[in-house]
Amino acid sequence: MLVGHYAAALVAKAVEPRAPFWVLVAGAQLVDIGWAGLVMAGVEKIRIDPSLPGSSLDLYYMPFTHSLPGALAWGIAAMLLCRLAISSSWRVCGIVGAVVFSHWLLDFLVHRPDLELWFGGAKVGLGVWNFPVQEAMLEMGLIALTGAAWLWERGRSQRPAWPALLFLLLLATLQIVASLTEPAGSTFALGRTALVLYLVVSGLAALIDMKDRPAGPSSLPDQGEPVVLADDLEPEIGRDFKF
Repeated sequence: MLVGHYAAALVAKAVEPRAPFWVLVAGAQLVDIGWAGLVMAGVEKIRIDPSLPGSSLDLYYMPFTHSLPGALAWGIAAMLLCRLAISSSWRVCGIVGAVVFSHWLLDFLVHRPDLELWFGGAKVGLGVWNFPVQEAMLEMGLIALTGAAWLWERGRSQRPAWPALLFLLLLATLQIVASLTEPAGSTFALGRTALVLYLVVSGLAALIDMKDRPAGPSSLPDQGEPVVLADDLEPEIGRDFKF
């Protein structure tokens, strides 16, 4: 699963608008960000097997990121890091942690049995990856539903819709490109490409946060200095200049 993971970030933003969008977007792929780094370092293992139906990626060893206890650890760590680094409420940081852990739950839907229930234990996965059309429809459907919830929240809070629409268009484009291309190159190159993609999408989410940030106090009139309107000056003018 690629863009479907961002559905968790979209619905979380709709439920808790105070949560920084870039944190939610990065959190939705934090497990894969870690996975990309570990693949590049040779710690976790993947290979390309063209004989596999659907996706040719064989993710045969990734216990530190995609096992159930590993994903729980990433979610808890994200929640604590959010609390320490962002100084946000426990509710917001709990939602961030839940978004991070949702990665494993969504992967369970599409992965073949390559997700360990415990370190070195049984592997699970429903294998929707084996059916590319259905898998793409699942991801696009998740983005459509959660994107609609996000747009509704933005409308309710009187934020412009166009940044959200552009972000959703980007996700749809990424899904189409991913559906039409096959993984190729060395495992290091695959990890590097994934890492760059996740960081770029997170950066674009940060731009949306900047766009949504309310104007600072410097752009507003000083509360101690009342604004004088033209109508308020007319009586004064009449008293000073009598004809």
